[in-house]
Amino acid sequence: MATQLGPPDHYVLVEQPIAPLAPDEVLLRIRAVSLGHADILVSAGRYQVTPALPFVPGSEGSGTVVAVGTAVMGFAPGTSVTVTRPSGVLADHVVAKPDELAPMPEGMSFAEAAAYRSNYATALHALQDRGALRPGETLLVLGSAGGVGIAAVQIGKRLGARVIAGASTEQKRRFACEQGADLALDYSIPDWRGALKAMTGGRGIDLVFDPVGGPLFEPAFRSLAWGGRHLVVGFVGGPIARLPANLALLKGAALVGVDIRQFALNEPERHRANLACIDAWCTAGLRPPLGRSFDFTEFRAAMVAASHGTSLGKVVVEIDAIEPGA
Repeated sequence: MATQLGPPDHYVLVEQPIAPLAPDEVLLRIRAVSLGHADILVSAGRYQVTPALPFVPGSEGSGTVVAVGTAVMGFAPGTSVTVTRPSGVLADHVVAKPDELAPMPEGMSFAEAAAYRSNYATALHALQDRGALRPGETLLVLGSAGGVGIAAVQIGKRLGARVIAGASTEQKRRFACEQGADLALDYSIPDWRGALKAMTGGRGIDLVFDPVGGPLFEPAFRSLAWGGRHLVVGFVGGPIARLPANLALLKGAALVGVDIRQFALNEPERHRANLACIDAWCTAGLRPPLGRSFDFTEFRAAMVAASHGTSLGKVVVEIDAIEPGA
């Protein structure tokens, strides 16, 4: 918890009493929490929305139901669940609303269940709803080794795309190919657009999934084929970039924003349908590759690791490394 937003050293472990449950509340024992770049931006006070203080980080986790309010239906003590909410999940116990919870897919570990839901929901919404990705199209995923990037690689393949994974190191590119990418692009080299053009036979890219932005943004847009789409997912690569408007005209291309939180608020039925699709895939064996794992007492190191963007997959804090059913 922190009384002032800022870097990880602003945050401390505190003990607080658990208040009696309201009729519509559920008490959870948290087993694992994942941390992504957006979580760190919020905790540092650098996100678009400034949270109230005091602030507890963490927007996605997993655990078991301890107790339920008198009006709660569908959840019982002992049930393994995921929890997704704006903040407050990095704790050993959390009081949540039923609409913030979902049953864990069968066969998932607590660590996997803490790391899949937001990233997969973002990737599916981006590629299917916003990008209208069609089977056989070529998809370029920037930042492909991060949590949401690798989710886009995995789901892009499930939607029938030819996936090119962009990453800055050999280790990250190999990781993306292990998760299903057809080709890997080294965008740390000066002429990476030329290399990308060769990969597409000179045609260009149909869809760019871009959680990076920064200096990659305009060159990636310029690499679109006629009628291509560029999905703006995030800005981990630096300052928000600008785009000359004539480029969209010359390419018949579209710049498309992706905001999973606004989608869930404004189109809840479609969002729930996407989540049901994701859970079906996970029950059938889809799994998020996990990044570095930390103990609860190492939460500051976990926040630092998530802020650096060097982890392969999403950083996970394991508060009690007990598997479902143990």
